[in-house]
This record gives sequence, C-alpha cells and structure tokens, in this order.
Amino acid sequence: MPSKREKSATTTRPEDAVPSRSTCPKDFISTLPTREGWSTPLIQYNKYWHRPHVLEETLRVQDTFRPRADDIILVTQPKCGTTWLKALAFAIAHRARLSFADHPLLTRHPQHLVQFIEMPDPHILGHAHVDALPSPRLLATHLPLFSLLPHEMSSGDGCRCRIVYLCRDPKDALVSRWHFERKVDGHHMELEEALAMFCEGVSECGPFWDHCLEYWKESLARPDKVLFLKYEEIMADPVRAVRELAAFLGAPFSEEEESSGVPREVVRLCSFETLTGLPVNQAGGVDHGHFYMPNSAFFRKGVTGDWANHMSREMGEKLDLVVREKLQGSGLSF
Repeated sequence: MPSKREKSATTTRPEDAVPSRSTCPKDFISTLPTREGWSTPLIQYNKYWHRPHVLEETLRVQDTFRPRADDIILVTQPKCGTTWLKALAFAIAHRARLSFADHPLLTRHPQHLVQFIEMPDPHILGHAHVDALPSPRLLATHLPLFSLLPHEMSSGDGCRCRIVYLCRDPKDALVSRWHFERKVDGHHMELEEALAMFCEGVSECGPFWDHCLEYWKESLARPDKVLFLKYEEIMADPVRAVRELAAFLGAPFSEEEESSGVPREVVRLCSFETLTGLPVNQAGGVDHGHFYMPNSAFFRKGVTGDWANHMSREMGEKLDLVVREKLQGSGLSF
C-alpha cells in the first residue's frame, strides 16, 4: 500500500485512459508515481526520479535530441561537481583561442558557458538553443542518457559522442544537495529524512547508484567514448586530472604548453578559490525558465568529507552499506 508520501496514479486510471506522453506531457506525468519530501515532488519515469518541470523537458529531449559524433557531453548528478567540471572542460576545449588574462570564466558563470540539454533557454522556444549550437558542441546534463536515449547513444559502432561522467562520494553529494535545497527553495526537511529517502533511491536523477552504474558500465565497454571521473580524485591531483581530461577530449597538452604551465593555469583559473572570488559568481543568477538560481548557490565549500560535519557516524555507515550493496560486483566503489 502506498505511503502517505507516495501515490501511483496509474493504479486509479484505466490503461486506455492514460494520456499520450507526446501529445499531453503534463497529463501523462500526472499518471506517474510521485513522492513528496524534497522542496518539490519528485516524479518517477523510466525508474529514475525527476522534478516535474524537468521531466517535461526530459520527455522533449527524448523526442528531439540527437547527439552528434563530435559532441562532448558532461554528465553529473546534481551537486557532484557540475560547475567545476563545466569550467574545466570549457577552459581546456577553448584554450587555443582564449587568453587566461581576459578569459570568459572571469566574467561569465560556468553555468552560462555550457548549456544543459534538458534546460532550454527561456528566451528560445523549445530546445532550439541546443540544436543551433555549432559543432563541436560542449553540453551538460544530469540525465541518464543511456536509459533515456538507448538507440541514439549506443547504435552502430557504439556511443556516437564523447561523454565525461563525474561522480562523488554519495554522502557528500547528499549533504550538498540538502544544503542547496535549503538555500534555493527554503525547504526544512531534516537531514535524517533526506537520508532515508536517498537510501530508498529517491532523489533527483536517482537512484544515485543506478545513475553511476549506467555510466560506469559504458566507460568499461567504451573507454574511448566515456571517461568516468571521481570528484575526490580530481581534488587529490587536479593537474593530473586536467591532463587526462584534455587527452580524452582529443586536445592533449603540447610539450610547449606543459613547459609554460598551461595545465596548472587551467587548474588555477577553475579553482574554487578563483571562481568564488569573482563578482560574476557572487551576484546575479541563472534563469532556467521554470526557476531562477542565484549564481552564489552553485558554490558552497568545494571540499571532500564535509558530510562528517553534518551526519553522524551511524548515518554515514548506513548510506555506505546501502551503496556497497547496490554496487556489489560492478567494480565501482566509493
């Protein structure tokens, strides 16, 4: 029996009365299982949980997005280093034509420089902003693309584009998400309740482990097309990570760039200290149409292990146990 936090409209609507997902997306979404608890309800579609307005766009992505062979797509779950990865990839991909002295990252938020596939420009109808971008496109998403677009992402010789996936210790991801919701949406859910839902797999773009495993397995099958990174490993040696990322993107650093310190300059430019100190990242915001995000909300601490300042040892062990069980046999661990 569904709990008071869960409903499944599909159990009360005859099958032949379910609206078409293509012609009536909002009505179709109303038939899907829903969970309350975070700042907005989460809707389950194709085993993953989504915010209602993001799910509307996700259905459009499923219908209209076509990856190109030279696309570079940055993938994260929310609060797993998205802004940092966007900054690093943008700086690496465009370093040949941009000067570090007057770099766009000094005056524009990383979220503005790399478009989300599922978050359309509010000033442009639909997802034309993504289609109109010249190749090669540098894009970002929180979506499980291999589940959402199985044919487009894995057809013929395999994955058509290059994907960089960044994951993070789930304990830090949960705490960061909890803080983000409190700051942006003003919710007052206790951390214990957030942990309970997270352990059930109920979080935006969750279950957390299924999202990770989807990309982990693809990275093992197609290492030339999917690069799987961990936030903690980048923190431990950012210069090495930048070199690895540049090589994967097909733009390895030359001997001249190495000798002149370009990899270290990329790390410095994209560091938490540099980005948080810029006026552009302290004021203004990002308009995603359905919601407005203050630029400052994308930066909190940028450290590893902060979960221990908010969760008890027992809470951390509970989440670790769940994640270990879900990842068992995959070769992936945190």
